[in-house]
Amino acid sequence: MKRFSVLVYPYLIWALVMIAVPMLMILLYAFTKDGNGVRDFIFTLDNFSKFFSDPVFLEVLKRSLYIAVVTTVICVILGYPAAYLIAKAKPRASATLVLAITLPTWINMLVRTYAWRSILQSNGIINHILSMFGIGPVKMLETSFAVILGMVYNFIPFMILQIYNSLAKMDESYLTAAADLGANKVQAFLKVTLPLSVPGIVSGITLVFLPAVSSFFIPKLLGGGQYVLIGNVIENQFLTAGNWNFGSAISLIMAIIIIISMQVTRYIDNRINPEGGN
Repeated sequence: MKRFSVLVYPYLIWALVMIAVPMLMILLYAFTKDGNGVRDFIFTLDNFSKFFSDPVFLEVLKRSLYIAVVTTVICVILGYPAAYLIAKAKPRASATLVLAITLPTWINMLVRTYAWRSILQSNGIINHILSMFGIGPVKMLETSFAVILGMVYNFIPFMILQIYNSLAKMDESYLTAAADLGANKVQAFLKVTLPLSVPGIVSGITLVFLPAVSSFFIPKLLGGGQYVLIGNVIENQFLTAGNWNFGSAISLIMAIIIIISMQVTRYIDNRINPEGGN
């Protein structure tokens, strides 16, 4: 047992250096300010009041949450049927479909997003097809449609795989018992399959919503300078404006929002599925 405990130390050191220290620095910067070019380590809430008093930043936050929620809902609507079909397929076909879902993730997300930029542009493939029917060109880049499409494409594999894992682990004897009790396929799905897959749905929601609400390069590439989300604001404060204090404050606000959203999804999971939620 002692030998195994020693193996934990490298991870603890890594977590301390790569997670704990950066978070402490964000806290420090968020509650401090610059004074004449010299760091003034005095407690202040100016960075937070600046964010909440500016309607522009609040509008960006509102837009980011809206995009993240829409992306998550679309991923659930599209991902559940796909996961269900994969779970119900024969083992060899199921393995092939899982590979097909995960294969695009082997390519860097930035490269895949760039590919969508070329597809959606005015002289891209979609507009070329539409022109054959006398339609277009349709402006798709630098719109919310392009941003949501890019996010759904990049994050939906996480949703599918989480729901698939829940469905694949489900005991088929429950469905047999439901049928013996007179339930049809729709009733069996609503009363048995769907509740048992809730943990997968909740995990998928978490894995999609968190990166969607904080994403910065997808809206930057597909939305251009015309479509700014909260991740772009944070990136701009750190890399362009050089205002690490304000950028840290926004990052802390987003961290709190993410923690609250995780607690809400966990609460819903526990209410719907008390035994499976833990």
